[in-house]
Amino acid sequence: MASEISPWSCILWDVDGTVADASAGILPRITQVLTDLGRTPPGPDELSAWIGPPMLESFQVRGMLSPEEAVDAVARYRELAAREGYAESVALYPGVADLIHAVNAAGVPQATASTKPENQVIAILEHYGLAGCFTSITGASSDADSLDTKATVLAKALERLKEAGVDTSHPVLIGDRHHDVDGATEHGLPVIFVRWGFGTPGEEEGAIAVVDDIDQLRPLLLSEQSDAA
Repeated sequence: MASEISPWSCILWDVDGTVADASAGILPRITQVLTDLGRTPPGPDELSAWIGPPMLESFQVRGMLSPEEAVDAVARYRELAAREGYAESVALYPGVADLIHAVNAAGVPQATASTKPENQVIAILEHYGLAGCFTSITGASSDADSLDTKATVLAKALERLKEAGVDTSHPVLIGDRHHDVDGATEHGLPVIFVRWGFGTPGEEEGAIAVVDDIDQLRPLLLSEQSDAA
């Protein structure tokens, strides 16, 4: 018989664009908020660029709102998300759930490291029956005026893993945007970049590997070893 092992002591996952595609709900909410505030929302081809950075940052940088206006916009956005249900209009990318289950079965600790509010991440993972696969479900603060960067969230995720007794000496982050690479670099974490998310060409620079689909990702996380003596 054979069992699966991992070259990593723990695996951290970005969520939006890596585990889940929440764009069907995110993009209409951004459009409604900007419209309600009397601003012209960006076109569909631009809206995908909003997914990845903290929403507070996106409303300022891409929505051209002042810091105060951006806080109000985030509060409105999250009110819409809560009303609709955090797991509504969210789909998992093909094969990701199976791989997360396989990593868990192999005994490799996992965590999320998302700039999506933590309560929303928990709701999505619980909805899809994945919450039990994670030692730590870590996301951003749900406060509208909080700007938790990827580096901030990663620090929190790693600390929680350590507190749970996890070996964090050889971690890896899986993500889809340059924010993942940039944030991980601050902590010396290697990144496996997935192309099925919202990244654009060039954002993968600095990652140790780039994959196009789950079949390419799996062997980077798990490999078989013989159980025979």
